[in-house]
Amino acid sequence: MLALLIGGGVALAAFVGDARVASAKIIIGARLPQSASQSQRVPLTILYASESGNARGLAIAAGKAAARLGLEPHVVDMANIKVAEAAKTKHLLVIASTWGEGEPPQRATDFYDSLMAPTAPRFDGVRYAVLALGDRAYASLDNFCRTGRSLDARLAELGGMRLADRSDCDADYEVQAGSWIRSRLAELTSSDVQVEVAPYLADSKPVGRAYPFEAEIREKVNLNGSHSTVCTYQITLALDESGILYEPGDSIGILPRNDPELIEEMLNVVGISANPALREAMRTYYDITALTVPQIEAYARLSGDQALATLAADEERAAEFLSGGRQLIDLLTAAPRKLNSEQFTGLLRRLQPRLYSIASSSKATPGQVDLLIAAVDYQAYGRRRKGVASMDVAERCRVGDRLRIYLHSNPYFRLPSDPSRSIIMIGPGTGVAPFRAFMQERDATGARGKNWLFFGNQHRADDFLYESEWTALQRRGVLSRLDVAFSRDQPQKIYVQDRMWEARRDLYAWVQEGAAIYVCGNAHGMAPDVNGMLLKIAIDQGKLDDAGAQAWLDNLRREARYLRDVY
Repeated sequence: MLALLIGGGVALAAFVGDARVASAKIIIGARLPQSASQSQRVPLTILYASESGNARGLAIAAGKAAARLGLEPHVVDMANIKVAEAAKTKHLLVIASTWGEGEPPQRATDFYDSLMAPTAPRFDGVRYAVLALGDRAYASLDNFCRTGRSLDARLAELGGMRLADRSDCDADYEVQAGSWIRSRLAELTSSDVQVEVAPYLADSKPVGRAYPFEAEIREKVNLNGSHSTVCTYQITLALDESGILYEPGDSIGILPRNDPELIEEMLNVVGISANPALREAMRTYYDITALTVPQIEAYARLSGDQALATLAADEERAAEFLSGGRQLIDLLTAAPRKLNSEQFTGLLRRLQPRLYSIASSSKATPGQVDLLIAAVDYQAYGRRRKGVASMDVAERCRVGDRLRIYLHSNPYFRLPSDPSRSIIMIGPGTGVAPFRAFMQERDATGARGKNWLFFGNQHRADDFLYESEWTALQRRGVLSRLDVAFSRDQPQKIYVQDRMWEARRDLYAWVQEGAAIYVCGNAHGMAPDVNGMLLKIAIDQGKLDDAGAQAWLDNLRREARYLRDVY
């Protein structure tokens, strides 16, 4: 029997969350039979479509496990393979996340579109299985795991043979994904394979999601003026002895802590007098804010509330109910019922880390990292709503306190390898964070390429984040051009895409001369608007039709000259 420990639950997340940090390891409990020679190894293609790194990490983990079991794995980013090549494989595992409003990850769009096209090749004889990743808290019922569902259906239409039914994973995907990997590899190896939750501990404890580093807060500064309607904090964290080595474009994952007041309110509603262990679990392990349809269904069964059961059964009504930002406390107070601890925790999902783009360069400020965190604080349905991580930082964290963090590498959002290449950065609000890191890095390394920043916020007087730094960089010639848009300083709102249009001639010229475009910020408003503006500029300045403009933008993406980090 082969005992395969690849990590599951929290441990698997540590292994796959960042390929650059060795936080778990595949351990084989018995040697492979001598007969498992190179010539007898079964080829296996593991194809992934990843936006934030989860699908990529799982694919890497599956590939390492497959190799140890005697298979011949090839782990491939969907951006780096043609559909015709995939159609020639024998065994194909597809691990795909869904992004935005049910869309494939940005890097996977070419492959996805080609596969869905009428001209797609047949997949006759290809044995395949699909693992789909999604998040019910942020997706409508129709969009949940939509990319994986579409890929699975299309591969079957094209003649592929399913190894197994598709598995759709929610945000706390690790255990389910580990089980899926175990089953698929067992089917391909004819071995008695066991996949268990087991982190690998080397001589020095690795830093990852399962083993976060407790970073001391060195500085906490509100960057907004006194009349601003928002609070945006720069948090400086000490990384001494953490072993964390980051690059501009990476993110820091914060393992957040829930609001103690909300914990007490929820316990009172369900009638539980919690022991310290349960309170701590609710503070650091369980998600007590997000609400999903499966939770409504489960609570309807517990409470016997027919109205909730009817709501959960109606996909359209349930999606409308959730789209308004309702949270778990709204469900509990709408139909109060006394629960025991097991029933209550059975309703809860695992608390997910929050990712924040790094706003500093280690070359400029070694031994520390800066993050830009906007406090999420608003009213909805007669109740104050607080962002879990952002309000923990804003309300409860002080200088000298510690945050549990880990590095989340983002290889898809890097500065050009050629330091002479010019860059155009578009980052309103906290989306400017990675561009501060970019500028510090380019300044520290003496990169010769030109740098152009588009920044936007509400008011110049109170919301011009890092104004003095941008001004100083401009004065020294490091920042070649700065275009700003402050939406509330005039009757007609102005956004970064409006400034792009005003500068369309220069912007298009920069791109045609080889500049790379970077976009960071809101995925649902700003990013699509910026994308649309780039197409509009290409039509206007390049004299292209709609199809030509789209081809122009697609080519920039393929050349890694149109990179986005949106959320």
